[in-house]
Amino acid sequence: MIILGVDPGLTRCGVGVIEAGEHRRLSFIHVDVVRSSPDISQDLRLLAIYNGLSEKMDRFAPDSVSIERVFAQSNRNTVLGTAQAAGLAMLAAAQRNIPVALHTPTEAKLAITGNGQAQKVQVERMVTRILNLTKMPTPADAADALALAICHALRPAGALQGGEREQHLTAAQRQWAEAAQHTTRRRINHDRGM
Repeated sequence: MIILGVDPGLTRCGVGVIEAGEHRRLSFIHVDVVRSSPDISQDLRLLAIYNGLSEKMDRFAPDSVSIERVFAQSNRNTVLGTAQAAGLAMLAAAQRNIPVALHTPTEAKLAITGNGQAQKVQVERMVTRILNLTKMPTPADAADALALAICHALRPAGALQGGEREQHLTAAQRQWAEAAQHTTRRRINHDRGM
């Protein structure tokens, strides 16, 4: 399965492409950054990002597109541009009938490092190791796009059922599941007044 990861941004939009083979063996295919100049109008910037993402999807024909889920930030202009770029990635995928998955940065960190609070450099090192790269991908947007693709390969959100899911869990996935169960138990106990 070919997975295209997108780290959305209006100035730099990271794109990473991997292949998830048998037994979730991951292979590097491509990494790049689609850019738009802050010196041109907003509509032309959006068009540049859309065209770049469309070209990548046409070139690599992914089976799935994994996009960073946009979350609230203190800088409204940054979150607006990020949300617009994410929307363009979803549109380009939808026009090609490619399924889209949204993953938070915490999910990606957890899937790759086993720690949802991992530092950026830790994620970059693990991306390099998982994909057997000779050097860390740069800029950070490119590494983040690969991390999102890897996250989707490791945590495809409900692709496996029941016992089959248990057999395929990685250590990071088990830790994530245990943390989610712990949080749920804590919330239930709190509601019961325990």
